[in-house]
Amino acid sequence: MNILFITSSRIGDAVLSSGLLAYIEREYPKAKVTIACGPLAVSLFEGYPLLERIIPIKKQSYNRHWISLWRQTVLRRWDMVIDLRNSAVSRIIPARQRFIFGPRIDAQMHKVLQNAAVMRLSEAPAPKLWFTDEQTKKAAAFIPDGTPVIGIGPTANWIGKTWPAENFIALIRHIMDQRPEFKDARFAIFAAPGEEPAAQQVLASLPEGRGLDLIAKGNPGEAAAAISRCNLYIGNDSGLMHCAAAAGVPTFGLFGPSWPHIYGPWGEHTAYVSTPQNFKELTDFKGYDTKTCGCLMTTLTTDMAIQALDTFLDKSF
Repeated sequence: MNILFITSSRIGDAVLSSGLLAYIEREYPKAKVTIACGPLAVSLFEGYPLLERIIPIKKQSYNRHWISLWRQTVLRRWDMVIDLRNSAVSRIIPARQRFIFGPRIDAQMHKVLQNAAVMRLSEAPAPKLWFTDEQTKKAAAFIPDGTPVIGIGPTANWIGKTWPAENFIALIRHIMDQRPEFKDARFAIFAAPGEEPAAQQVLASLPEGRGLDLIAKGNPGEAAAAISRCNLYIGNDSGLMHCAAAAGVPTFGLFGPSWPHIYGPWGEHTAYVSTPQNFKELTDFKGYDTKTCGCLMTTLTTDMAIQALDTFLDKSF
């Protein structure tokens, strides 16, 4: 059985779509799956057990990336095409079955539920990650065995939804001083390339021997494999947060100008806290511009985050 799976360019959305791949693995264990995704997400799918090929979709002007994908897929007869990008490609290549994201999907549902609705599944399969042997080996080098590790993601791809570094420092101090289950924990600080300054500030605040530098280390698949070795993950709404949840790590997210009912971490092992104002309220001001707005999460105080985190930890540990 040949299956073409077309998913997102963004890491978070790609991870949230992985539940469908888990469903395919379970229901069609002999399938050969081709995954088309953005270049950044490629490494996240390299360990998928049914993988035959990954086709990176590198954005080109005039939507020429879709023409490229069509050329790479049109000569094969697909038993199933799953298209979460609502592209023309999935409609014009030979296929016995087509599942295409479209207007019938309720865009106010959580992304995991939206993805399940594309395939008309009665139950939403949870996101899942698979790692290659090489990714697992690198993750062990990044985070050696020892005392418990808490992953910290103090950055995001947009400054607006990045909680201030000093707040993360205060939250870590609370964990070290007030949470006995993590009294000897190490803290792995994660950030993508280009997000180093805030992450370095948090790393520098840690006592000697308590910090692990995962700042701009490895590709997304290797970073996700490292996160899977953590005992807890705390971070802004980002692709790494979704990687943590998909890897089964207890995950606590911090939300501001985004919609947690759509993009919150998925699963009973997750929780989040958000600003009192929602995305629309945070961005509804004169002169709002994503490039110049600065941090929009200052109304999420450390006391609010600590209270919510303690509630989550009391339930989870």
